Amino acid sequence: MSDHVISIIALALVFTIATFTSVHMGALAIVAAFLVGTFFVHETTDEIFGGFPGDLFVVLVGVTFLFAIAKNNGTVDWLVHASTRAVRGRIALIPWVMFLVTAVLTAVGAVVPAAVAIIAPIGMGFAVRYRINPVLLGLFIINGASAGGFSPISIFGSITNGVVERNDLPGNPTLLFVSSFVFNVVLCVVVFFMFGGRKLLGRRADDLTDALGGGTGTAPRAGVGTPSGGGGTALRTAPAPAPTGTVALDDPAGLRLNRVRALTLTGLLGLVVGALFFDLNVGMLALTVTVVLSLLSPESAKGAVDRCAWSTVLLVCGIVTFVSMMERIGTIDWLGTSVADIGAPLLGALLICGIGAVVSAFASTTGILGALIPLAVPFLLAGEVGAVGMVTALAISSSVVDSSPISTSGALVTANAPEEQRDVVFRRLMTWGMSMAVIAPLVTWTIFVVPGWL
Repeated sequence: MSDHVISIIALALVFTIATFTSVHMGALAIVAAFLVGTFFVHETTDEIFGGFPGDLFVVLVGVTFLFAIAKNNGTVDWLVHASTRAVRGRIALIPWVMFLVTAVLTAVGAVVPAAVAIIAPIGMGFAVRYRINPVLLGLFIINGASAGGFSPISIFGSITNGVVERNDLPGNPTLLFVSSFVFNVVLCVVVFFMFGGRKLLGRRADDLTDALGGGTGTAPRAGVGTPSGGGGTALRTAPAPAPTGTVALDDPAGLRLNRVRALTLTGLLGLVVGALFFDLNVGMLALTVTVVLSLLSPESAKGAVDRCAWSTVLLVCGIVTFVSMMERIGTIDWLGTSVADIGAPLLGALLICGIGAVVSAFASTTGILGALIPLAVPFLLAGEVGAVGMVTALAISSSVVDSSPISTSGALVTANAPEEQRDVVFRRLMTWGMSMAVIAPLVTWTIFVVPGWL
């Protein structure tokens, strides 16, 4: 058996074991790199860890550290409160506010599951108080997370653009972000009318502020237990106290824009400007902002390091370390050549998008993005399919299936849904997620790959 086949089997085992057990996918990937590299490829430890993505590590730690501080000092709660007040009692706009708030959170660096975990309990509270279909609100929140997830300074965007840059492929980070955002907006329009949005038109709320804080009739929040590894997520219901240092949403007076929150918002704005207009390193910028905020407001940084997305950091870095080994031994080139040898480049492109969507529905999107884009590199370098269009189609196909209740985001929404509707929410999200695994690759392939304009 060749080294190429062994490494492919090992990668498949990593995804399979992490999906159906609680073993962390990133840890599995590093162990697989060690075992395959040492006993089959005969690499040294230094060679194996030479593929560890130090630049991506800094980006992931920097942006999640900054987001943890923003959550810790109440800036995130302030953004949610300010956005929902803008609804002014129009019930039909509540799902769109949830979409935009979640999109903003992921666009400025929040990990997608973290953003969904913050907004889902609030959204389910709205669903109960104003009789909104929880499936509708849940899908808006998940799609919002995906919509913002591919901004140039976001986690998904950093992973995708980083892989493209490291492999010397043509890229267009702005187009990737805009395409993902628009695609998810269109999805939400469909969701709105499929799941009862028409009934919300014209309805108004007497007191929107009550809905934010768990006033009479508001559903209690649900806690969520997620394993630290793959896409499978265990659900449990329990009261979820607000993290230490944050401001409760039922205290509007405590959500004023104070000095610390203004500084945090300024830091986030500086991060966006520096990354987009001055091409400064996102990770270094984010860490700079966190250090400045820690100096100016030490209480904001208390416990923030512990709230960094270390699970995601290990996941992404582990997968990239293993894939880097596959690149060194030529497996990536071999796979890309095999796809190209199909003789139908467009069919090969559709196949890759379909694999990304199906696997991501059951596993981690961050892991899929780090693994499948490199697998498509040799295929893309042949020039028969546009690299920008292919990467965009693959990225969208792999992310919109996060609505599956087996994936982390879908599981978070299911766990926070009203108990009496939880089974229905699970079934509807499963149906929607599996439909997306079929529809999204076909649609994105048709729009971004077939015309050949990218």
